Amino acid sequence: MTRSRLTPEREAEMYEAVLDLLREVGYDALTMDAVAGRTRASKATLYRQWGSKAELVVKAMRHNKPTSVHDIDTGSLHGDFRAMLDSTDDCQMEKDSALMRGLAQAVHTNPDLHEALRDLLIEPEISGLGVLLRRAVDRGEIRADNPALGYVVHMIVGAFVARQLIEDRTPDRAFLTDYLDAVVLPALAA
Repeated sequence: MTRSRLTPEREAEMYEAVLDLLREVGYDALTMDAVAGRTRASKATLYRQWGSKAELVVKAMRHNKPTSVHDIDTGSLHGDFRAMLDSTDDCQMEKDSALMRGLAQAVHTNPDLHEALRDLLIEPEISGLGVLLRRAVDRGEIRADNPALGYVVHMIVGAFVARQLIEDRTPDRAFLTDYLDAVVLPALAA
């Protein structure tokens, strides 16, 4: 597919508009017509650039992430986890959590959204976390045969889901810092 090049500023503006609209109406009610109207772009431009609503939404979310796990290397697992948390603030974390809760419902009826989320957002983060954990193993911070290594993603995602479900509170940096120190790092014996 041939795509015309948008300036980084215009692309960022469009992504922000998509996320604002998504927060307002949810994924199922989000239409390319509404995005076109909000961004003052044609539907043809949107489809040419992103191909589908699912790809546009997920790429907007990906663009909104301030840093990739692949880019973090402080020299220690504890430092890497802290850097992950420090890359966002509580306000952004609350917005992102609300978006993810809404999208978690939408993936059940939108296989294209589920596929885009896995391919463009989830798999790259899992891959980055794997690199981060392999470096910790190489440094001797974690035993290579530690059975908890296969569950780090589940533990981290679980923190987000459980905090909202159990306490009706969005996870914030203080909670996640305590969770990493009390649950994830001890499970890894790091």
